[in-house]
Amino acid sequence: MNLKKLFLLATVLILNYKMDAQIKAVTTDGEEVLLYDDGSWKYASKKDAPSKAIPIIEKPFSYSKESTFLVKSKVVKFGVQINPKVWSFEKGEDGGAAEYSFQLKGKDAYGMLICERLDISLESLKSIAYKNGLNAAPDLKITKEEYRTVNGLKILFMQMEGTIEGMEFVYCGYYYASELGSVQFLTYTSKKLLTEHFSTMESLLNGFVSVE
Repeated sequence: MNLKKLFLLATVLILNYKMDAQIKAVTTDGEEVLLYDDGSWKYASKKDAPSKAIPIIEKPFSYSKESTFLVKSKVVKFGVQINPKVWSFEKGEDGGAAEYSFQLKGKDAYGMLICERLDISLESLKSIAYKNGLNAAPDLKITKEEYRTVNGLKILFMQMEGTIEGMEFVYCGYYYASELGSVQFLTYTSKKLLTEHFSTMESLLNGFVSVE
């Protein structure tokens, strides 16, 4: 299996989740909550507070002036400003998890944009992404996470590492959730290529924007 096919297999397994299974319940304190299949929950009328264990980066992030082409989601009012000289893209397959896939031209680094209209908390989105990732890579671990402000949007950056079919891979992703919907914007490569490609992958991630 070549590197690209292995990455795609890993991504499909990691992103093969359902976010539409919600059950309403009431706690002993009278608070209404939403329960999800993965065991996570959130208040029906309250937003989850950000975890104090996750650092907040004060420096804002934004896309570069070379990122001149907008790849616009048809699912939610968000998109990605890309540098078309560096990244190619294509629409995802019908029924697939990703609305768009990206590839660093001539290199083994990739990206995927996954959008949902459902209202889910950022912490729940993170939990779902990680727990489903364990199904594909039992040794999956979160190696870095932080809150960022990217083009005016509050984003969770999360880096995960794991092994599939004997290959060590790394996912660096932006996770966003609000009443407008949820977005997982992932970049990925092999662990041995991360140092070479990280800055270019991060530049792609920083193209995530709100589209009016």
